[in-house]
Parts: sequence; structure tokens; C-alpha cells
Amino acid sequence: MISIQNLSFSYGSKGVLKNITMELKGGNIYGLLGENGVGKTTLLTLLCGLKKPQTGTIDTDGRAPYDRQPGLLAEQFYLPDEVAPVRNRARQFGLETGRLWPKYEQAKFLSILREFEVDENQRMDKMSAGQLKKTWIAFALACNARHYFLDEPTNGLDIPSKSQFRKAITRYTAEDACIVISTHQVRDLEEIIDPIIILDKEDVLLNASLQQISEKLFFDYSNTLHANALYLEQTPAGAIQVYPNTTGGESKVNLEALFNAVHAHKDVVKALF
Repeated sequence: MISIQNLSFSYGSKGVLKNITMELKGGNIYGLLGENGVGKTTLLTLLCGLKKPQTGTIDTDGRAPYDRQPGLLAEQFYLPDEVAPVRNRARQFGLETGRLWPKYEQAKFLSILREFEVDENQRMDKMSAGQLKKTWIAFALACNARHYFLDEPTNGLDIPSKSQFRKAITRYTAEDACIVISTHQVRDLEEIIDPIIILDKEDVLLNASLQQISEKLFFDYSNTLHANALYLEQTPAGAIQVYPNTTGGESKVNLEALFNAVHAHKDVVKALF
């Protein structure tokens, strides 16, 4: 489990995170959402130990990530948005770099590459952006880490590759793994991310499971307009509305509508949760 207590971080006079407190538990794929500049990437780099908390603490299974203890490093993987075009063939890269992770499996790496339709003998610095991203994703999954921090993993992937990613992230990670995925592409990942974390400037607007969200908010797809809608979007197929769930009804959460409703009525949503 990852415990974050009163975490703050700033770049000079620009505050990014302020007194953030939350717990991230194994067995979940967290969706980390937020507008540009609210600190999604900063939070991921703090969680993996690339940055040091300025105030507050991060405790990952009893260890502080910034201490860079080998035992913890071997159990986590951070995948940045922009991945390195390594001057090596994919197969050889796996053999050499995989030594840093005790649970790494070369056979698993090659198997996922085949599923991703990536040539294991191709040099990574000669790959397209999408092929390179898939190679790094395959390598990350082959490391069999306990904690994954993925920053915009579907950026650069075409539509079939996004489907391959969704299948791989659920198939090739352990049931007790803690996975945090930062994304703007909520439609790419809405079938697999749960719980949902929405960051705002120096604040956490929402940290809740889809079940908790559907208990508190109702997502209405009918053409009957609701007077208390926190968010309303007209589409060719009808309207999407979000309003407080006062009747206990069940509805399917729409992540884009949720995000817009949360930002339009921050205080109302925070009071609900």
C-alpha cells in the first residue's frame, strides 16, 4: 500500500501540490485525471522517488521512495510519457535492462511484443513512435512490478494498439498490483481504470471508486432535462446529464461528463464525497 500524508510540492513560488493525503491500495488501477499543469506527472515522479516531497511523506510498503532503496526500486516501474529511443534491438534491450528487476521475464517480454505486433529484432531507435511506446509497455509489464506509475501510456498509440494495451494491462499485471495511470484520454481507459482521482491546482477534487461515484451521482442519458444537473451536454443521440443521486438509482459513469461536472461544481462534488 502507498500512504501519502500532507504532501506538498512546488516549483519555486509556483505551488503544484498542497497538503495532499490519500491511500493507494493494491489490486486497483487508478485513473489520475486533471487539466494540464495541476501536477499529475509531478505526483507520479514523487511516487516513484524521482522527486523528494518538500513537506509531508510518501510511504510505500514501509519505505520512502526518495531513499531509492534497491528493494523498492525492484518492485516499481515508472513509464514516462516520452520514452527513450534506445540504440539497441528490442530483444537485446530486454536481456540487458531486465536484470535490474529480479522478477523480469524475457519470455513474457517477447510474448507481449508479438501480441503488440512489434519485431523483437528491430532497433528501438528506428521504430515509429507507436512501436517504441508498445515496446516500453511490454518491457514494463515483463518486469512483474508491484507498483506501476504510467504517464499517458496511450499517447502515440493507434486505435488497435489502445485495445491491445487495455487487454495487456489487465492480463499481465498481478492481482495485488497498484497501478496509477495518468491520462487525458479517458475514453481510451474508461473500461479499466477504477478508482478515479481528479487533481486540481494544489488540491484533490475527487478520489473515489466507480461504485462510490455512481452512488453519489447519477448519469442520465435521456432527453428529459433535469433542473439540478451539475453538467449537461447535448449530443446527436441525446443529452448526457450529471446530477446528485437522490433516489439510489444505478447508472453507468461517463468519465468525461464526470470530469466536467467536478470542475464546474467543485465545492458541491467535494461535499458529496
